[in-house]
Amino acid sequence: MQPAKTFRSDPVCSTPAWPDRAWEVEAVLAWHDDDAKAAIRTLLDDCRHLRRQLALAESVMSRGMARGWTPRYERDAL
Repeated sequence: MQPAKTFRSDPVCSTPAWPDRAWEVEAVLAWHDDDAKAAIRTLLDDCRHLRRQLALAESVMSRGMARGWTPRYERDAL
């Protein structure tokens, strides 16, 4: 019998500098031609979409599959 595979974290993504939040902000603003309101609108739409996807996944996922895990729709305070 072979041991189960273990997942290792990606070393690039686990460094404190990744993701560089200042760069992410600049990238979002650049994508929206420096229109902050358009960037905020898009990010809010993305949050709404992801919450709907999470609700859909929760409704079709069995408790046994998730081993008792349930999603949280609000994140912890930073």
